[in-house]
Amino acid sequence: MQRMIWAALTAFAASLVMGPTVIKLLTRLKIGQQVYGKAPEGHLAKQGTPTMGGLMFAALSLALAFAFRTGAFELKSDIPLAIALFSLLNLAIGFADDFLKIRRQRNQGGLTEAQKTIAQFIIALAFSAYCYFHNDIGSSIIIPFTVRTADLSYAYIPVMAFVIFCTLNAANFLDGLDGLLGSVSTCVFATFGIIALMFAGQIGASESQAQIINIATMCAAITGAMMGYLRYNLHPAQMMMGDTGSMFIGGAFVAIGMALRIPLWIPLAGAMMVVSLLSTFIQRMYYKATHGKRIFKNSPYHHHLEMMGMAETRIVSMYVLITILFCLLCFLALPLRF
Repeated sequence: MQRMIWAALTAFAASLVMGPTVIKLLTRLKIGQQVYGKAPEGHLAKQGTPTMGGLMFAALSLALAFAFRTGAFELKSDIPLAIALFSLLNLAIGFADDFLKIRRQRNQGGLTEAQKTIAQFIIALAFSAYCYFHNDIGSSIIIPFTVRTADLSYAYIPVMAFVIFCTLNAANFLDGLDGLLGSVSTCVFATFGIIALMFAGQIGASESQAQIINIATMCAAITGAMMGYLRYNLHPAQMMMGDTGSMFIGGAFVAIGMALRIPLWIPLAGAMMVVSLLSTFIQRMYYKATHGKRIFKNSPYHHHLEMMGMAETRIVSMYVLITILFCLLCFLALPLRF
């Protein structure tokens, strides 16, 4: 517990201290946000806001997660290390997308949809295979609100690859308002960190327990770093995370869920990510089926709310409150009894 607290506090303080320097550096390098042409009109003022701030909280999170970890490294079986590598690979996809957008000076100038999809699925399949063959994870997943598990057997790898793909894009779609993804993900990682600690308390001292404690510490470090980052990302944002940050968040979120064998908790804790993903998918399908008609004024759903006249800060507050409620539901769904 103490490691988790120190990891969170140190990450929070480091983010606060580093924020102004990072903003100045991004500004000097002319790394500015490219606003999507179909975004609500109010977003035009965000054009040029320093972006790719995800590099800051990703670096701090992982550095402090390993600084406060316990036990020795086991290169082949170290789950937190695998989570970190997986998260960084997804960050690299987001970085490439951001870099191309900035270089070409337009929001749609990044990686093509096919390029992102192929890269995401390759990484997703690799991590799913890693989990499948790992002795402490395997193909069984815990079923919410029961003490039972379900063995997916050979279906585990493709099913989890699809879950990864959906989670990555859900996190990316949610990153549309100042402080939205950062606030929601802070709640999510805090929840998963507590769940990991609860799991660790249910098993005796062992290598498996050390792995779970280190996962909890990673969650705490990400939570602290995100809280510090929000100081500069809440409305009006001084810095944005870009796809660099949203892909890192989505990757870390789904990887931790899989490592704890609770992938069915991902849509619970990430309920508002699911809303963003489904609203975008429904809008696209309906648009194609009706040759140009729309269900929502804009998608994802938070943009629809904006165009209905709701303020950014109000939307963010509403999304965070709903996330907190679903995170509480996550605890009720655990197979643990105290």
